[in-house]
Amino acid sequence: MGILDVIFTGVGLSMDAAAVGAANGLAEPKMRWRKALLIALFFGAAQGIMPILGYYSGAIFASFVSRVAPYVALALLGFIGGKMIVEGIADIVKRRRGDETAPPKPITLPNLCLQTVATSIDALAVGISMLALDRAGEMSVNVFVSCAVIAACTFIISLAAVLLGRKFGNFLAGKAGLVGGVILVAIGLKIFLEGIL
Repeated sequence: MGILDVIFTGVGLSMDAAAVGAANGLAEPKMRWRKALLIALFFGAAQGIMPILGYYSGAIFASFVSRVAPYVALALLGFIGGKMIVEGIADIVKRRRGDETAPPKPITLPNLCLQTVATSIDALAVGISMLALDRAGEMSVNVFVSCAVIAACTFIISLAAVLLGRKFGNFLAGKAGLVGGVILVAIGLKIFLEGIL
């Protein structure tokens, strides 16, 4: 596994985080740059740390991670996305009645932590794969360098996704929370189906 393989792995691992980041941007179109950076930092750090944990936990947790990860991702993203959908529908109903609607609820730190865990569990399995490649002599890049590259890829792609979601969130106005919630539930289902099939 050379540096190009690590970059492609980082890009692949960042896709779920990017989609969730875009949903966050949609749900909070007036998000400040600082918060967008924080979201990207959380996703990048998690995608960088999880493979290290997988690498050092090795075979002990390999079967457990592969069995549990799809269910955890579905539960966490389904819960957060479901809540966003309910709030989005309530907001749309209020707008149609002509009631004053509250501004979109900002992404909270607990929600961000749940999203981070849900989108980075599969990175544990990547760490276990790195251990197998290292033992077979096929890992030409240090695990810490690999994880730093994965973290950097995820940070950059997630930040771009959050900013893109924020731009479209302004365009979607009152429907942004609903759209963001649907995206989160869809990502949870995708991770779940990929994990069990």
